[in-house]
Amino acid sequence: MNRALNWTGQALLYGCFAVAIAVFTRWPVYHPLGPDMAQIKVSFIHHGQRLAECRPYTEEEKAKMAPNMRRAMKCERERSPVSIEVDLDGKTVLQRTAAPAGLSRDGSSTVYQRLDVPAGEHQITVRLNDSAQTGDFAYQREETIHLKPAQVLVVDFNLDKGGIVLQ
Repeated sequence: MNRALNWTGQALLYGCFAVAIAVFTRWPVYHPLGPDMAQIKVSFIHHGQRLAECRPYTEEEKAKMAPNMRRAMKCERERSPVSIEVDLDGKTVLQRTAAPAGLSRDGSSTVYQRLDVPAGEHQITVRLNDSAQTGDFAYQREETIHLKPAQVLVVDFNLDKGGIVLQ
């Protein structure tokens, strides 16, 4: 008798657990975006320009180094932060400066930002600067885009593809 109650109780608990899982697979309904919304994702990893130009070692500096460590040029490791601006229909919606990663600040700068925007036609302008030595943006792309509801537009940076990429 006791064994039958254990089996019945265990079956009842497993059944309740299965019903709870079935309910939560359908309810509540999740909508990542509103019905007439689209999304722009700014996502890139990029190394900024070096902060200092490479220069030749002086003879005194070479003399202080071990023979196996002597190189012709000295290049500083630190890199410039990367700045990005995104304008949508003439209004700035993102303005971010990403510092280089690493203890020596010699790694890549990383930006990831999601922007929810109304679906439809928009004028987008993306500007990127990867050099602290110049105040101007080295890369710029301006384009008219048409976003459908629930569409995701990714803004990336790839030098092999000409710089700023919209996909």
